[in-house]
Amino acid sequence: MRIALLYPPPWKLPPKGSAPVRAQGPSPAVIEPSEGPPDDYRDGDLDGDFYQIPYGLLSLAAQAIRAGHQVKVLNLSAYAWADVMEVIAGLDAELFGMSCWTANRRGVGYVADAIRHQHPAAHIVVGGPHAAPLATDMLKHHAAIDTVTFGESEQTFLELVGRLTEGQNTVGLAGSAYRRSGLIERGPARANIPDLDSLAPPQEHFATHIMMTSRGCPWACTFCGAESQWGRGFRGNSVSYVLDSIEQSLAKLPVKLIQIKDDTFTTNRKRVLELCRGIRERKLNFLWSCDTRVDLLTDELLREMRLAGCQRLSLGVESGSQTIIENVDKKITVEEILESTALAKKWGIRVRYFMMLGNRGETTETFRETLAFLERARPHEYIFSCLSIYPGTHDFASAEAAGWLSSDVYFQGNFQELKVPYDADERCTTEMNAWFRGHSGLQRLHRPSVAELTAIVERTQGHPAALVDLAGAQFHAGELDEAEGLLRRALEGGFPAPGLVLNYLACIACKRQDYDAMMAHFSEAALRDPQHAVLIRNVETARRWFREQGPTRGLPLELSAHHDFQLLERTAQPTLPGPLPPTWRAWPPPGVRPEAAAGTGADSVTASEVARIGSTKALGDRRRLPVL
Repeated sequence: MRIALLYPPPWKLPPKGSAPVRAQGPSPAVIEPSEGPPDDYRDGDLDGDFYQIPYGLLSLAAQAIRAGHQVKVLNLSAYAWADVMEVIAGLDAELFGMSCWTANRRGVGYVADAIRHQHPAAHIVVGGPHAAPLATDMLKHHAAIDTVTFGESEQTFLELVGRLTEGQNTVGLAGSAYRRSGLIERGPARANIPDLDSLAPPQEHFATHIMMTSRGCPWACTFCGAESQWGRGFRGNSVSYVLDSIEQSLAKLPVKLIQIKDDTFTTNRKRVLELCRGIRERKLNFLWSCDTRVDLLTDELLREMRLAGCQRLSLGVESGSQTIIENVDKKITVEEILESTALAKKWGIRVRYFMMLGNRGETTETFRETLAFLERARPHEYIFSCLSIYPGTHDFASAEAAGWLSSDVYFQGNFQELKVPYDADERCTTEMNAWFRGHSGLQRLHRPSVAELTAIVERTQGHPAALVDLAGAQFHAGELDEAEGLLRRALEGGFPAPGLVLNYLACIACKRQDYDAMMAHFSEAALRDPQHAVLIRNVETARRWFREQGPTRGLPLELSAHHDFQLLERTAQPTLPGPLPPTWRAWPPPGVRPEAAAGTGADSVTASEVARIGSTKALGDRRRLPVL
């Protein structure tokens, strides 16, 4: 069966720089103003995570490929509507699947209508964290959609594909909502997959920096919808399965950075300890981040995580007020937050707090208490978000029971997400809004000192990542010779992101006005490890400076020197909504991964090649770098 799995845009996007206007082409390509962005939308409201392909689509694709089907996965999340229409018209799929989140729920509806217009006989199935808890509502409001899945969808999806392949009826399918004789029905629930190792890993087919090693969370915070998707409890892949998946991922990734996006990665501490030790035993050399809770961390665990490459730990803190923490049923304490933060700092793991405004019981006093707490805890980074009420959460159920929220609002309103303080009064809301306007996005707080980082190097016995941390601090303290020595030690020790080290060495050479050495370091980085955002920005800055005759005119050259755990926003499909290869209309043979099929024609380019071209193009002809 020919299967197209799509990640739609949030709404009908006009061409870049244009307002929503009537587009060229057939009538479904029309963009009415009401179909465009929300009235209060501003650039940046959709953060970078929105454009990342949902991991679930990759998992569905992996299962379908293993089952012998022809599969395409396309990320259209930033495509102008006219381009979306062109893609849909060019895909003669028999089954279209879409991932629906609250932020792109409108786009899912528009894409479904366009598919139905272009391919009347195709079956359209939708899943995802927004659609699952509103399965029957989705069918009620979107006549073009045939099936909506809820719960874990791999087995439901494969059974749906099997029925369609055999020409069988799809009604009554467990884990789905559907139409029968003009009525909308909901099938029985489907049990969760007992053995996650039975699933084909997405890393077998796709070059993605994202990885999930477990599903579910034993806790039930009021704002979180994980329980509605995975059910209550925790299930993890085996250590050997995860290690094999990491190996498959690293073989495809040009930059050795992986984000582990489990809901609560360290729920099973013994499993994570075994995983970290397995990473070292297999000599898997990469940097990684993960998300977890503060009450699941110990000194032993954090040490093993750091030595296995953990660079950043994101903690769901939400608030510095114990009252708010209890109101959202977080089941942690302020003291546990402080203790875990100190432990992570001890081993040099960068700590990022996820914070929230407007939770249940928020007042001016609790808000100010949170700000004071941040100064006390001093994480390396923190990022605030306003409470968004998502279907499938306890917040949604409580608001619906209280009568001030209905699921209809998600189909009638054009908002991006339903951001609303749960019960804060006007004074508190005004103060939070005023503060948030000046503090949105990632905020940096704690900057470790040279002395603190020196102690970490000793504690980790010269771990290469700890050496780079110390070298970075020494660079900014003006200790260039000391920093250079540590950076070279880190390279010799196998630091997995040599491009970041070479960028530091180029910055040191720049400080010394040794511009030949600077460009030589950039050239080496381009050959060994080019895909780092800071490196590419610096090369572009240096090129402009040379073009403007900076050396002879005495113009300043300001380069950026840091090694943040930051993924370059690569253009490769389907990870991000980059350009499609020339062969995107051609279907891969049954059971063959899309990337492999894309490279079969002389004029085609594989996803990994797109990524490489997209990042090194900014460097131009690498052979010319030293003489600029």
